[in-house]
Amino acid sequence: MVHSFDIEDDGGAEEAPQGGRIRQRNKARIIAAAEKVFAERGYDGATTAEIAEIAGLAKSNVHYYFGTKEAIYREVVAGIVDLWLKAFGEITAEDDPATAISAYIRQKLLYSRKRPLASRIFATEIIRGAPILRPFLEADLRDWVEDKAKVLAHWAAQGRMDVVSPHHFFFMIWAATQTYADFARQIAAVLGHKRLREADFEEAIATVTAIVLKGCGIKA
Repeated sequence: MVHSFDIEDDGGAEEAPQGGRIRQRNKARIIAAAEKVFAERGYDGATTAEIAEIAGLAKSNVHYYFGTKEAIYREVVAGIVDLWLKAFGEITAEDDPATAISAYIRQKLLYSRKRPLASRIFATEIIRGAPILRPFLEADLRDWVEDKAKVLAHWAAQGRMDVVSPHHFFFMIWAATQTYADFARQIAAVLGHKRLREADFEEAIATVTAIVLKGCGIKA
């Protein structure tokens, strides 16, 4: 988990199991609603009142669970970051490069299909200067890339792939996969569809995977 974004609970006495379930369910509803509002309105345009309305809860409940809009936003961003970091899995130097990289590309594109709002929130956060994400970008994400870079270097040393810049390797995959969420309307328009279909994502997965593996000198 990304510790830079841990949100303190509101404390209090230990809750009964039923109360805990209600709390968990309500917080999940708030986060889901917040993801939609932040994606559509941006951080500055979002309000806790609208988040509460979409979540189907009283505004006072939203403030009870999270306190402030920033706390909700931090929780949303933390969830997105955690999701993406886990997409590559716990790969090791013993794993097959073609299998590991193919699975990573597929997972990232599936997130773009199933969680497009998450990608748009992340992109907007970066565009506005990453005021919330900056500590994560400069520490957690950098460490994550450096850790995975060692695996890529080991594969290259074994002749299982070409030597490539691990940093630009990840930049390219992030760009190639997240564009299907961030610029979905543009891609759908060019393909002549009202919206991207599952078949479009499967074709994208096959195409991006083939290009990346071939570009890295990996035999599928």
